[in-house]
Amino acid sequence: MNKKTIAVLFGGVSSEHDVSTVSAKGILSNINKEKYNLVLIGISKKGEWFLFDDDINLLPEDKWLESKTLKKAFISPDTAIHGIVTESGEQIYIDAVFPVLHGKNGEDGTIQGLFQLAQIPFVGCDATSSGVCMDKGITNAVLDAVGIKQAKWISFSAYEYKKNPDKYITNAFEKLSSPVFVKPANAGSSVGISKATDYNELKTGIETALKEDKKVVLEEFIDGFEVECAVLGNEEPVAAEVGEILAAADFYDFDAKYNNPESQTLIPARLSDEKRSEIKSEALRAYKALGCEGLSRVDFFVRKDNGEVLLNEINTIPGQTPISMYPKLFEAVGVSYSELIDRLIELALARGGKI
Repeated sequence: MNKKTIAVLFGGVSSEHDVSTVSAKGILSNINKEKYNLVLIGISKKGEWFLFDDDINLLPEDKWLESKTLKKAFISPDTAIHGIVTESGEQIYIDAVFPVLHGKNGEDGTIQGLFQLAQIPFVGCDATSSGVCMDKGITNAVLDAVGIKQAKWISFSAYEYKKNPDKYITNAFEKLSSPVFVKPANAGSSVGISKATDYNELKTGIETALKEDKKVVLEEFIDGFEVECAVLGNEEPVAAEVGEILAAADFYDFDAKYNNPESQTLIPARLSDEKRSEIKSEALRAYKALGCEGLSRVDFFVRKDNGEVLLNEINTIPGQTPISMYPKLFEAVGVSYSELIDRLIELALARGGKI
């Protein structure tokens, strides 16, 4: 059997760098090494690219950067190379890239644009859908256009806000009531998100969010169950089981997600078969409407009072850490982590390098 050479790309310049290294270890611990030759490329928080050929247990906490094996390397946009160039001029042909990058510069279409320039197949959504899904303001506008229900929302830029902060804060409470959730338009893993119940909290929340991005999204509070659905596929995507989040904190922020052991996940969610089926259907509808391919995790709220399903967000490179929902949701329907990785690589190769 001819092994395919797969480049696994991890790290990155984003607030989710550390999550990425743990996700990469998760994938590398479960990938079938009998089927693939693996080439590991790490990106430091400063944006330096390195070829890494050492123990994957060094990945968390950036211990990999201390490895003696490191050498400068990058993925070339030159289609004739179709792969990696090292600092010594060595060229390494790769069949596909598995980007394990979360947040900015990894999930927002920028790195996907490089792969598309190089015409190298890659796991996940293309540059356009990645960018659309990363920007919560644009995502919300598309969902409104296709009739997918979501929380009431408004969005504005840092430039607009700074001209008249009072106007935007007053308008937020008039349109969304209290409390208001504040989110950077482009950030992941719930980084920069806060909950505001009065003027000062909202002002602080907006300023915190604008440290992560130049645009902010405000949303109404939904008293509901937080659930997530994993989707896999290109032209004919499939939805796995629906899982439920039981956040240890007031809401599922970064600390509750990754650092608080009291946070729990339930698979399947504590919802009826009919309601879970509705969520899967809406997840697939959103996945197609936003042009997703490969994989995405689609997150929802289900109102506690009337069962209304509201889409929260779409993550085009969901976490692959030991506590991440995406692989667990497919394991719940009989797809092992190793098989899931195989399918993701097969989907990338089936789409090819020309998108």
